[in-house]
Amino acid sequence: MHKAVRQGRLQGKVALVTGSTLGIGKAIARRFVAEGAKVILNSHRDDAAAAAIRAELGEAESLFVAADIADAAAVQAMVAQGLARFGRLDVLVNNAGMDVFADPLQLTPEQWQRCFAVDLEGAWNCCRAVLPAMLANGAGSIVNIASVHGHKIIPGCFPYPVAKHALIGLTRSLGIEYAARGVRVNSISPGLIRSERVEAWLATLTAAERQRQIELLPCKRIGEPEELAYAALFLASDEARFINASDLLIDGGRSQLYHD
Repeated sequence: MHKAVRQGRLQGKVALVTGSTLGIGKAIARRFVAEGAKVILNSHRDDAAAAAIRAELGEAESLFVAADIADAAAVQAMVAQGLARFGRLDVLVNNAGMDVFADPLQLTPEQWQRCFAVDLEGAWNCCRAVLPAMLANGAGSIVNIASVHGHKIIPGCFPYPVAKHALIGLTRSLGIEYAARGVRVNSISPGLIRSERVEAWLATLTAAERQRQIELLPCKRIGEPEELAYAALFLASDEARFINASDLLIDGGRSQLYHD
């Protein structure tokens, strides 16, 4: 990776990044702080990963709040805590999510409900909580982390793609709903990105199977969380002020292939 350049592209802004103690969310939180933002960090648990990112970013630049985004009341309390600390809220990155992959006819009601509670309703809970502050300021940027699964169907991954298709729909609908009031809503659809979760999955494969996953990508490498962070930075910044209700695919071109 090239050495990061700090340009203050979010100077004076406050951002809430959900699921920001690992992977893509952690990379986004780091990038935002490096670009001048104050960041509200979030995870559903206060663990070693949360302690590490808190220590790294520092109390002056960040605030950690443990909250399950599927709990609307907990999300409202988190946003209230962030507003009390920093006085404003300019950016929301809905990154928190979970994988639920099952045979459709073997899927339990609990699995279905939890998938949608986190991957769709959780994002809506956060949007609903931050919108009043953004609308009061007449400006705001919401970035939803969707997935390539929201564009292409991979067998064996049900119902995750259903939730991600819906998240892209939520993005477009809210983007249009609030465009005239200064709030933009966009999404990013990552492909295979080297997060802790992906690393754990790759570790279960043979060397040949891991290499095949790399060879499937036109660029012949797996994406890095920092590459998603720069995209989120752009969409969050005023540089993207005419980009709204859009989805940005970041998958190295994989989804454009006609066949493997």
